[in-house]
Amino acid sequence: MPRTLITGGAGFLGSHLADALLDRGHEVICIDNLITGSLSNIEHLFGHDRFHYIKHDVTNFTHVPGIVDNILHFASPASPIDYLKLPIQTLKVGSLGTHKALGLAKEKNARFLLASTSEVYGDPLVHPQKEDYWGNVNPIGPRGVYDEAKRFAEAMTMAYHRYHGVETRIVRIFNTYGPRMRVKDGRVVSTFIAQALKNEPLTVFGDGHQTRSFCFVSDEVEGIIRLLESDIDAPVNIGNPSERTVIELAKLVLELTNSKSEIEFKELPIDDPKVRQPDITQAREKLHWEPRVDIREGLQKTITYFQSILS
Repeated sequence: MPRTLITGGAGFLGSHLADALLDRGHEVICIDNLITGSLSNIEHLFGHDRFHYIKHDVTNFTHVPGIVDNILHFASPASPIDYLKLPIQTLKVGSLGTHKALGLAKEKNARFLLASTSEVYGDPLVHPQKEDYWGNVNPIGPRGVYDEAKRFAEAMTMAYHRYHGVETRIVRIFNTYGPRMRVKDGRVVSTFIAQALKNEPLTVFGDGHQTRSFCFVSDEVEGIIRLLESDIDAPVNIGNPSERTVIELAKLVLELTNSKSEIEFKELPIDDPKVRQPDITQAREKLHWEPRVDIREGLQKTITYFQSILS
């Protein structure tokens, strides 16, 4: 039975990973300080004999007794509204938190998987983005606290791999959506759905022609686990290569919710990427993975979840 530690395990992605790994027979230890995570995401697991929760800030010394086979480092604010409100904490968990988690992996001789992000590509000048693209990031802009924290985390992960021989994996996660997203997390899918269900104007920044690529959470989790179980130590993009504009997404949400909301345009935030689309050639060829859930199906499942919590 593999024993797997997930930092940030009470978050959106971390909690879905906990579910999937338990289903695969793992013992799962979830560490989260609940700055952006929520016990509601994992409370259904509290009676599970192979699930354990520890409230802890991984920027501090972290120790877990016994054998640990895998460490998945997902602790970090991950949406613009969070990392703009928590800039210092975001930088600390990407640097100190990654250092502490890697130190634990070295001590336990565990496989370490870093949750990196498409934000390492910044406002990309190469499209779609391949893993060998170094990015176009503004290190002193307001988004830099997240972008540079993840870029540093990748560098630290590779340093532990090369210098200490730690077995490492790096997943670059693109826009992911699904149940357990927070209503007010500032991400475009959750924002549009909440606004549509409340018949409030849908807030579109800029002209709405900036693009994103949306991957349903079950597909994202499957890709991450396949990477964990692979022998690839270089970064791998896991995301949906189906690119669409923000305005297209807004109109689709209005259709699926049968909402009377209108679309309201606002000024584009500083350093907001104009395009975002993963090249998933590596994931297809080496992991035999690609997303399967259609955007309409995934949005409908997410809308149903939001209806239940907003009611």
